[in-house]
Amino acid sequence: MSETSAGAVAGASGGGWRRATGVAGVAIGVLATGAAAGVAIERMTVGRGMRRKARLALDSTGPYGTLRGTPGKAYADDGTELYYEVDDVDPDPATPARRRRLFGRRTPAPVTVVFCHGYCLSQDSWHFQRAALRGVVRTVHWDQRSHGRSARGAAQVERGEPVTIDQLGHDLKAVLDAAAPEGPIVLVGHSMGGMTVMALADQYPELVRERVVAVALVGTSSGRLGEVNFGLPVAGVNAVRRVLPGVLKALGQRAELVEKGRRATADLFAGIIKRYSFATRDVDPAVARFAERMIEGTPIDVVAEYYPAFGEHDKTEALAHFAGLPVLVLAGVQDLVTPSEHSEAIADLLPDAELVLVPDAGHLVMLEHPEVVTDRLADLLTRAGAVPAGATVGGYGSSSTAQPG
Repeated sequence: MSETSAGAVAGASGGGWRRATGVAGVAIGVLATGAAAGVAIERMTVGRGMRRKARLALDSTGPYGTLRGTPGKAYADDGTELYYEVDDVDPDPATPARRRRLFGRRTPAPVTVVFCHGYCLSQDSWHFQRAALRGVVRTVHWDQRSHGRSARGAAQVERGEPVTIDQLGHDLKAVLDAAAPEGPIVLVGHSMGGMTVMALADQYPELVRERVVAVALVGTSSGRLGEVNFGLPVAGVNAVRRVLPGVLKALGQRAELVEKGRRATADLFAGIIKRYSFATRDVDPAVARFAERMIEGTPIDVVAEYYPAFGEHDKTEALAHFAGLPVLVLAGVQDLVTPSEHSEAIADLLPDAELVLVPDAGHLVMLEHPEVVTDRLADLLTRAGAVPAGATVGGYGSSSTAQPG
């Protein structure tokens, strides 16, 4: 296993409902411990109206999440409409046919890099990497069911079935069938997206064997997520584990009321989101706000219906299907959601993988240190033959407000 130092490359009702919301306050209070002090100081020094204006300013001027490609739709096995976009190297759809006429033979399908996003995010979370790879390689970006522009999960809405990581693996297969039905594939997954990639390998090993030429697993885990302490003391994490599943279920049943509450307590949630997304203090405020918007845009009932799936997730054995492939395993050392030890465990099972631990990074490492993730991803694509060695992969600025010294 090669290890790279990233520093070098830089239903409840009535009284039950009241009890549930009371417990929710306790649970949220525990989670917010690390962020509360900063939020309190902000409230004392900055008026609510000014903070609202600042958010509006950031939302209107921030370029993040504005990249769009050719839209498409795939359909999951339960009928859920899954939204994806394609960024082609050559935007002219007639080119492959023209080449076949000129050369008298079928042109091989290009390598397609498929990006899978995490829990409570969307395809836009790969903004920096998408910008850098545009024009260099064909990419597919999709929204998981009930996230982003994809439809609510039909099995969840119509039949009340729980979300499973296995279901997400089938969803990814549907997207591949629609957006990349032939040719070599590179799979890139962050957090829940990495788990989705593992589920695909578990269910469709022949697809991995025949078509996947490289894999990138970013800030993810193959299992044992029930042991994560979220950076909390023992008493706090035990309380969260005990009450959070029931609290989320109760809140999900009162989604409209909860969404109003989320807006009313936006400052508190902003502090929590920042603590569990980033490790550095100098992250561009527009990037931090961009992450907030994605997370805030995930309805509370979606948050609730997904949460139990993580405790049941175990795809350790599926990792064997990636053996022999170029694999990048990358994580932020200060990730409180899927700790870097989980990435190290994955790399231990894939001895030929490149393990990159980013010292000053949290869970949203691809937004916090985009240059590191893009650099390592570009190297992976080169090793896999997805891009020529001489290709120039562009950048899209930095998420840090710090000036170079």
